[in-house]
Amino acid sequence: MGRNIRNHNNRPFEELIDEAASVSVDGWDFSWLDGRATEERPSWGYARSMAGRMAKATAALDVQTGGGEVLAAVPQLPPLAVATEGWPPNVARATGLLHPRGVAVVADEDKPPLPFADGAFDLVVSRHPVTTWWSEIARVLSPGGTYFSQQVGPASVFELVEYFLGPQPPEVRGGRDPGKARKEAESAGLEVVDLRLEKLRTEFLDIGAVVYFLRKVIWMVPGFTVEEYRDQLKALDEQIRTEGPFVAHTTRFLIEARKPLRPTRAA
Repeated sequence: MGRNIRNHNNRPFEELIDEAASVSVDGWDFSWLDGRATEERPSWGYARSMAGRMAKATAALDVQTGGGEVLAAVPQLPPLAVATEGWPPNVARATGLLHPRGVAVVADEDKPPLPFADGAFDLVVSRHPVTTWWSEIARVLSPGGTYFSQQVGPASVFELVEYFLGPQPPEVRGGRDPGKARKEAESAGLEVVDLRLEKLRTEFLDIGAVVYFLRKVIWMVPGFTVEEYRDQLKALDEQIRTEGPFVAHTTRFLIEARKPLRPTRAA
């Protein structure tokens, strides 16, 4: 989400939501939101750090690649690079982006087992996976191999979620906890070598940005449609026009885990 700010609030409510409801949300490219929403970026620079690891790998797997945008931007890929994706429109998009780079795209349902042999990869990466199947990650990693992932943290953008759905219970707000991720990684026999969490300011500058975001990130407000939430969208549109951007906070955590050279007893 970019910072080339443009004022869309001089346009009618109906025009903004109709536009946002009709534009394609395939892939994991948020450039449509440039000038309409802003989001602070984590300090660790996932794409840059991941690219550095790719340059040193011999066989790498990108799990839940989305539209393949992040992997396609890596300057130097390893001799063997594979990506998985479960949503058919994204599989097609990723194939178009990644095949010219020599990356094989595998349609996978994003549930165990991963369609690869034990120890097939010395690097597995994933940006914003819906679920991390730690035992499968550990299985397909070769001894000494690394899993490197940026993930959505607890209560991410919940100011927006709770605007539409109301207060969420503690078990929902506390989901995607990095401490839980550490325990699950260690239980799968991996050693966590880096774990960082950051809370980042996010602003929605017009109601079209809200509609597009909720259509694209479908798990935020499950089953979201403009028709069902029209009254709340109208009220939020008026709030943004009179009070300024709707402010929420994104949470992200970075986790890096390594498979020991020698088998260790799972915790």
